[in-house]
This record gives sequence, structure tokens and C-alpha cells, in this order.
Amino acid sequence: MNRASSSRLSELPQRVESNRMSMVYATPQSKQSFGKLNIPKPQSVTSERRTSFFGSRTSGAGMARNSAFGAFGGAEKMKDPRPLHDKAYVQQCIRQLCEFLSEKGFPGSMSVKSLQSPSTKEFLKIFEFIYCLLDTTFQMPTSKVEEEVPRILKDLGYPFVLSKSSMYSVGAPHTWPQVLGAVVWLIDTVKIFCCMSDQDLLFADFSDGSTEIEDGVAFNKLFLDYTAETYNKFMQGADTFDEEDADYLAKLKRLYNVDEGLLASMEEKYRMLSDEVERLEKESQTDRLMVKRTEKVKLQTDLQKLQSYRSNLESFKANLENKASGLAEELEASGLQVETLKQEESRLQHILSTQKFTPADIERINWEKRELQQTINSLSKSLEQAEQHMWNEEIALAKAKETAEVKLAEYHKLARKLKLIPVSAENACGHDFEIRTSTEYGPSTMVQCRTQIQQLLRKLITDVDEECSRLTDMKLSLEESIEQVNSNISDKANDLKQLREQIRRLDEQLEQDMQDIAHEEQKWSAEMESVETHRKLLEKKVTLGYDESVEQLKAAQQQYHLVLQETNEERRTVVNNLASVLHLKFLEDQHKRVDRVYTEAFREDEVDIQKMKDIMESFITKVNSM
Repeated sequence: MNRASSSRLSELPQRVESNRMSMVYATPQSKQSFGKLNIPKPQSVTSERRTSFFGSRTSGAGMARNSAFGAFGGAEKMKDPRPLHDKAYVQQCIRQLCEFLSEKGFPGSMSVKSLQSPSTKEFLKIFEFIYCLLDTTFQMPTSKVEEEVPRILKDLGYPFVLSKSSMYSVGAPHTWPQVLGAVVWLIDTVKIFCCMSDQDLLFADFSDGSTEIEDGVAFNKLFLDYTAETYNKFMQGADTFDEEDADYLAKLKRLYNVDEGLLASMEEKYRMLSDEVERLEKESQTDRLMVKRTEKVKLQTDLQKLQSYRSNLESFKANLENKASGLAEELEASGLQVETLKQEESRLQHILSTQKFTPADIERINWEKRELQQTINSLSKSLEQAEQHMWNEEIALAKAKETAEVKLAEYHKLARKLKLIPVSAENACGHDFEIRTSTEYGPSTMVQCRTQIQQLLRKLITDVDEECSRLTDMKLSLEESIEQVNSNISDKANDLKQLREQIRRLDEQLEQDMQDIAHEEQKWSAEMESVETHRKLLEKKVTLGYDESVEQLKAAQQQYHLVLQETNEERRTVVNNLASVLHLKFLEDQHKRVDRVYTEAFREDEVDIQKMKDIMESFITKVNSM
């Protein structure tokens, strides 16, 4: 007994819906529904007990609860939540498509630039290549591709509507994002399909290399024990089987020698790879090339500013060196003066020591000393104030120079944009509009340069205004001429239309007369031939329909006996394999149900045959009456 037939022993709904995935249901039942939302319908939550092993439930137990999700795929259209009108998201999808085509070996040259607005032919090649990864026998039809592509996406389960009109202009800005979203969804579907096709069965990594690991005697015994135990608990009123699942999982691990350490290491490796993928996805969302280019422009701007600041510092350093040399000379002169003053002081001290002073002379000398000290203090303060004023003036000069350089750079940028710089530019007309920076320029030179450039610019503006007025007059004259020509063309077109209408009326009258004559000649002969042919055709169709109905009846009877025989054989096989677990009443109910289904099908076939006989009799009656 394989897992497909024994995944759930009872067809009755569960009392409590569980989010866990049991080991019994690890293998999917079908692998052909690519990308469809498989939303299970919630079952009843009643807590009534079963009365037999496969007996019917009470009246309220079989009622299905109302669905909380609504009918999927109904008349209501789903809105695409993806930001398909966001340019960054569209560029990310284009890069993903380009990488996928390169990885899968697309037979053609595809780049991000060519995928910005592809043609319909290129899109069909890409779609056929991707869909062939799902179905290798697929070939794109040569006609009605605008209907075939949306139908294929709908059959695959694409949840959003792709109109047929979008297939006529795939690369248009208003249709390409929706078509690109469908292609990206198809790529994800192909990846899921490849992953599912390569996936092994449960615990296949720990087996001895055989794929049919669940067909052994040991597994069947474990599975039947687990099924019997859980079903007994279920009949006793239990709705969850966590302990039984854990015990069953432990036995399976012991049976197939599962390595817990290897599982833990694989989980850790998966977590690390997931973190790395998330980091790479975050980095790929931003255009690193544009970021690096922006950083490069910023660094170049900073380098220019640093170079300008360095030149300013060098000039400032040269000024300081000149001042230092001057101050050194002044300091040397002051040293000589100090030496002279010291010699004078020693001489005066000698005179003072050798001669006698009166108190009046001493008072006079002290007064002169205080006066000189006050003079020295005032001169020191004046010197400090002068040095501070000089420093402030140098700072103001540096700021004014920097402001002038910024304005001069803006002027040169605007002049280059207007093609006024250099002298050989288109709009320079041989004049030099460039302002050069030099420390030798004085105020008069700057005023003269400014006056000269303003005169040249005024002259250039006057020439441009004259040219604009001349072109405007020429445009008005050309518009008047075009209007006159259009008027003449419309008059001639009206005359031509009237002549064509007269010719058409004469042709229609002639054709109608010829048709009337031919119709009168062939009317009676065609009518007799048609009646005879119709009578023969009806006789032939009635005979063929009757024979076909008889053959269908015989085929249905043979199919019924064949299916009844197969059902009896399957019933005997299932009864022999599950005699220790299943009750005979369920199989009898199944047999009765099959008998009832095929009896109803046989009755419907008899009703259809009776209808065919009635139709045949009515046709025969009509033929005889004719």
C-alpha cells in the first residue's frame, strides 16, 4: 500500500484544523499544478463523536463551515500588489530576467538595455524559452498568440488578468511593466518546478540509495501501527496527536538512522545562507554603480576645493614668510637699537655713579622714566591692535577672494553652457568672454573687463533677438502658405469624393441588375436540387446517428462491465490487505456507491439513446412528409 492511497484513512472532515504538517502527508499528491494557490476549504468544527469505524456522521456533523477566504478565481479581479509602476522595481525585475536567461542558456543576445522596451517577437521568443523549461514539447503557435499567451498564464494559475491588447504592443511603457510582472512570476514558477522535480522523498539522504524507501515491511508496520493508534484516539474524541506524531517520527529516525548532528549543521548552514541572500538582496536593491559615481563626483569636488584651499594656504604662507622676513629685519634693527640703548644706559649709569645728584634731579629722572614707560606701553598696545587689524583684514580678503572665485566659476559654467567659452566656441564670434584670475588686476582693470564683456553680451542678445524675430516672421508666412494649401487640398478631396460616390452608385445598380437576372434564371433549378440533396442528407444523418448511438450504447455497457470487474478486483485486494484494520461495511458502502454511480450513468445513457430515437423518428417523419 503506497502513501497516495493511505495518506488519510477516513474521508470525514477534521474537527479542529491543524497547521502542522504530519509525516504521513510529506509527499505531495500531485506535481502538475504550478503556482496555483492551493487553499484548503476549512472543515466543520463540531465536537460530535463517531459511532463506527467508517460510519456516517450525525446530521449536523457533515456541514461545511463558511469559507473565510472566499471563492478563489471568482468574478472579482485581484489587484496586483507589486509596485509595477516603480522604475526601481521594474529595473530590478529586468535584471532578474536577464540573469535567469543567461543562467539557463538563452539562445540569443539579451542585455538589460534591450529588455527596457522589447519587441513582440523578442517577447515571444523569451516566453517560449521559459515555458519550454516546464514543457519540453511546447511550441509557440503561429497565429492568435495574443490569445494563447494569456490562456497559458491563466492555466498555470497566474492570479492577475493579462489583456489580449497588451500582446499587440509589448514594449509600450504602459503595458511592459504588467507583461514583465507575468514573466517574473513565470520564472518563479519554473524555479519552484525545478526544485520540486529534484527533491527526493522523505529522509532520502539517510537511506541506502533506494528511492522506494517506504515500501518496506518495517515501514508498513510502523505506518499501520501509527494509523491504528491515531484513529483509535480519534474515535475516542481526540483531535490532536502530537505525542503519536513525535513517537512516529522518533521510530522513523531510528529505522533510517537519521543523524541529528548533520541535521543541526544543515540548519545552521541554511540560516547562514539565508542571511547572506538577504544581505545580497538588500545590496542589489540599490544601484551600486550610481552610488559609486556619485561618491566619485563628490570626491572630485572635494579634491578641487582642497587644491584651491592649498593654493590659498601657499599664497598665505608666502605672505607670512615675507612678513616674517620683514619682522626679522625689524627685530635685528631693534636688537642693534637695544645694544645702543644698553651702551647708553651703562654710560649714564657710570655718569650717575661718578657724579652726585640732587633730590630734584632724582625726581626729574624718575618722572622721565615713568613717561617713557607709559610711552612704551601705549606703543605696545598700538602694535597689538595693528597686528589684530591686519589679521582681520587678511581673513576678510580670503573670504572675499573665495566668494569671487565661486561666482567666477558659476559665470564660466554658464558661459560654457551658452557656448561662449573658449574663443573658438559657436556663439563666441571670436570674442574672449573668459575672466582670468590674477593678483595683478586692479579695480580699474576689473571694471574695464566687466564693461567690455557687458558690451559684447548686449550685442549678442541684440543679434539673437533679431534672428528670433526674423524666424518668427518666416514661420507666420509658412503657416499662411500651409493653410492655403490645406484649403485647396480639402476642396479637391470633396470633389473627388463626390465623383467616387457617383461611380459607386452606378456600379451598385449594375451589379444589382445582374444579380436579379442570374437569380431568376437559377431559382427553380437550384430549389429542386437543394430539396433533393437535403432529403438524401437527412436520410444519411439519421442512419449514421442511429448506428453511432447503438455503438455508444454497446461501448458504455462494455465499459460498465469492465469498470465493475475492476472494482470487484480492487475491492478483493483492499479487503485482503486491510482486513486487520478496515471494516467490511465501508467497502460494501463503497461498492454500493459505485453501483449507484454506474447505474445512474447507465440510466442517463438510456435517456440519451431514447432522445436520439425520438429525434430520428422526427427526422424520418419530416422526410416522409416532404
